Order: sequence, then C-alpha cells, then structure tokens
Amino acid sequence: MQSRHGLTEKRELDAALSDLDEAVRLDSGYACAYNNRGRVYSFKRDYDRAIAEYDKAIKLDPSLALAYSNRGESRFNKGDLDGAIADFDAAIERDPNYVTAYAKRGFVYARKHDTSHALADYSMRIKLAPDLIAYIDRGNVYRDSEQLDRAAADYGEAIRVAPTDARGWRNRGMIRLYRGDNKGGLADYDKALQYDPTDVFSWNNRGQARLRLGDRQGAIADFRKALELRPGLPSAHDALQKLGALTREP
Repeated sequence: MQSRHGLTEKRELDAALSDLDEAVRLDSGYACAYNNRGRVYSFKRDYDRAIAEYDKAIKLDPSLALAYSNRGESRFNKGDLDGAIADFDAAIERDPNYVTAYAKRGFVYARKHDTSHALADYSMRIKLAPDLIAYIDRGNVYRDSEQLDRAAADYGEAIRVAPTDARGWRNRGMIRLYRGDNKGGLADYDKALQYDPTDVFSWNNRGQARLRLGDRQGAIADFRKALELRPGLPSAHDALQKLGALTREP
C-alpha cells in the first residue's frame, strides 16, 4: 500500500504531466515543456522516458543548459556515469557559471573516485556559491581521500556560513575523533545535537568521545539514546554490551 503522502505525490505528478502534455499539444516546438515533462518522469523514476523528453528539448533548443544537466542526472540515476559527465560538460560549456552542473559533475567524479576532478568542480562551485552544502561536499571528498586537515577546514567553513545547521558540526566532530581530539569532537557533537537532537549517529559518536574521555555514565546515556532512536544499532549495542550496561536502567 502507498502512504497518503505517496498517493498525494503521485496525484500531483500525474496532474503536472497532464498539464505538460497539453502544453506540448498546444506548442510542440516549446523546448521548456519537454524539459519540464522530463523532470516529471524523473521524479516518477522513469528515467528512460525522462531522457527521451530531454532529447526532444535539446533538439529544439541546443543552447538549453538546463536540459543537458537534467539529462545528466537521469543518466547518472541509470548508472551511466560517463554519459552523465558528458551531459554536465555540455551544460557547463553552454553556461560556465552553472553552479548546479558543477555540483552534480563533482558528485559523479567523487563516485568514480576521481578525486582531482571532484575537488576542481566543488572548488568552482564554492567560488560561485559558497554555501553550506558546497563546503560539506568538498569536505567529504577531502575526508574520503584522507586529507583530514582540509576536510576539517571545509567543515569549519560550513559552520561559519551556517552556524545553526548541525551538519557542519557533526562532520567536523567526526574528523576530530578520527584525529584523537576527543575534547574537540565532544564539543562539536554537543553543538550538532543542540541543532539536531534526532541524529542517531551524533548521539553514538558523542558516546564514543565521552567514553574515551572517561565519562562512563555520559557515554552510556548517549549510547542508550542512540539505541532509542535506532533500535539494534550495532555500534551502540556493542558499546553498551562491553560496558555491561545493555539492559540496566541508568
């Protein structure tokens, strides 16, 4: 059975598709209508039909950077990483300041483990639009390529531009724990949980920081909170078991 939200979303997409079908019927030479119809098919996860719509939009208007970017996204969702990159290349060629195309191409390069190209795209994205997600995405590439100082610096920039968003804090907290800075990690997870008290991994990781700092009861409380949010979480379960605190109440 579909959830009510799922049914509502399906009705909205079907209604949008009906409107766009009418727009195409009235003006079959309007590239944006095909592009928008492609977006609806993409939302419906019908990527082949989405790509066919973007093909039509591009044929009608070869300068439409948005259609190339959208087609690249659908190609990525089908697992065609090289085809996706070619489309993002085409989008950027037509609009050299197209922030979203740099972001998407950087993501694909990161998936291909092409660190240098991913960093170049994310750096360009930061130059054009230095927001929270831009810094976190580049920080993740630095983290995954074990450039931990640079990762921490980018997460610090994420905190600077969005100090009340938990994501910068929890990502930097993880790097600090990696590097053995348990007090710094604890401070970052305190902030992360202040802004997002539902994040199970922040509770779990703060528990690890507290345990390393000798705060046994604080660690137990955090691991229990992590298990409350996600019953059966292996790391929290194992930590409580080792502490002999799996079933006892505080």
